[in-house]
Amino acid sequence: MGYKLVEIELSRPVEAIALGKECSGVGLIARWHDQLVGFQMIKLPGRDRLEAAEVEAIADERFAAALLTAKAMAELPARAAPPLPTLSVAICTKDRAVRVARLLTALVDCAVHSRFAATEILVIDNASVDDATKKAAAQFPGVRYVFEPKAGLNFARNAALANATGSLLAFLDDDVVIDRHWFDGLAEAWRGAPGAAGFTGLVLPFRLDTDAQVCFEEHGGFGRGFERREFAATSLVYPLHPVGAGLLGAGCNMAFDRALLNGIGGFDDALDTGAPLPGGGDLDIFYRVLRSGRPMIYEPRYAVFHEHRETIAQLRRQYWTWGLGMMAFLVKISRSDPSNRATQRALTRWWLLNQVKSVAGAAARMRLRDLRFRLAELRGGIQGLFGEYDRSTRRSTAIRERRA
Repeated sequence: MGYKLVEIELSRPVEAIALGKECSGVGLIARWHDQLVGFQMIKLPGRDRLEAAEVEAIADERFAAALLTAKAMAELPARAAPPLPTLSVAICTKDRAVRVARLLTALVDCAVHSRFAATEILVIDNASVDDATKKAAAQFPGVRYVFEPKAGLNFARNAALANATGSLLAFLDDDVVIDRHWFDGLAEAWRGAPGAAGFTGLVLPFRLDTDAQVCFEEHGGFGRGFERREFAATSLVYPLHPVGAGLLGAGCNMAFDRALLNGIGGFDDALDTGAPLPGGGDLDIFYRVLRSGRPMIYEPRYAVFHEHRETIAQLRRQYWTWGLGMMAFLVKISRSDPSNRATQRALTRWWLLNQVKSVAGAAARMRLRDLRFRLAELRGGIQGLFGEYDRSTRRSTAIRERRA
């Protein structure tokens, strides 16, 4: 049974929510004067309605602190804002024309109100098997289509880097839809830290219709909270930083100084290669950007809605990819950045121990689904630790040679 996603506006009286018989709960997306301030899942088995008084009580309990912060920020005096840079937005996709069209519909509509000096949108078609993606992009005037024949997400990201003209380059996965204030959120993030090297943003669920989608959000989803955060190259709070780069955000919604990306050599095409190694690329680029010495910013107003995996089998595979990508990334940077090897090894030990504890805990509590998720992630991590990066490097080299 799924959850009904409902937006509530806290600047006016809330209303009752009718759930419907097919829903076992509600996911509340809270806004204040249209600004995202909170998200909460509420389990409501056997209920088909949430009364207005109940919604108000939940809002008072779950969103009060975030609401006070938003109100305080709104009271701050306006600062002189530097002029915004030019922006390129890249959608890297493969064989998902319908989702590309869905994303472009929202993106093109919002781009009309973009405050950046100039805004361009690129669709990077990563070796799709037909021309459906090209046709989908052609429906939207001004969208630039680029075909990248080398299959692999980081090949596509590097194609975006080679073809973009904006000084700021944003990446969106094809399984997201942007929030209506996405451009403003990125603009405010940049204005708050124009010297930052990169930006990540809030990722909320696009829908919670299936058991797998609900389960993923219950386990934390892609959520990084509703507070702006700045990440420097070192941290007193996180001793394993910046090796634990997953704290920064998710690769489905990220942006970088394009000149800096070029300066550090772009994306490692042996990570995020598709089915054999579908992960690690965002961890690697976050880590390398921070190691360049410039900070990254997490900004919740720079938000997207993500289409989570629909089935439990797909979700279990996602956990496997997380373990695989994590360990492949750690193996890679232990060689490319030996000066930070002690921290890398510490994180590897911590990760493996934490996964074993999670497996044991799920088994002890007889939570079989959680046990399968944890085992999948651990299995992926072990595979990644023992040679996956090398195997992927050989695959990527072969792909480049075939396309040379």
